[in-house]
Amino acid sequence: MKKTILVFGLLILSLLLLFQFSKYALISSNLKTEFIIAVIAMVFFFIGIYINKKTLQKTPLPSTEINHKKIAELELTTREYEVLQKISEGLSNKEIADLLFLSESTIKTHVSNLLVKLNAKRRTQAVQIAKSLQII
Repeated sequence: MKKTILVFGLLILSLLLLFQFSKYALISSNLKTEFIIAVIAMVFFFIGIYINKKTLQKTPLPSTEINHKKIAELELTTREYEVLQKISEGLSNKEIADLLFLSESTIKTHVSNLLVKLNAKRRTQAVQIAKSLQII
């Protein structure tokens, strides 16, 4: 944070010095107006490139590997895990039942088992917990 403040402070100081130099150059008529405008434009161009590179630095993405040990610890069955994946896709019980060729009541049973095993009160909370545990 201190480095960023220092860099921007130096940029502002250099711009102020550049403006003062251009003011004196115009008064003394040593430089043409077009040259001064070109120098100021170049300074702003390089400042823009610098700021763009700093803001577009990629942050490391969180690991997307599935934690199979955690799945085993939670004692999730294969079918419950499939239902959890479908819940995370935003599907309803009926849609999940149609995709997995099961009855809707079976899906409701799997969902209630998931909520108990993940210690969640709602489906959305179960998905959040599963993401934090890196099992989906």
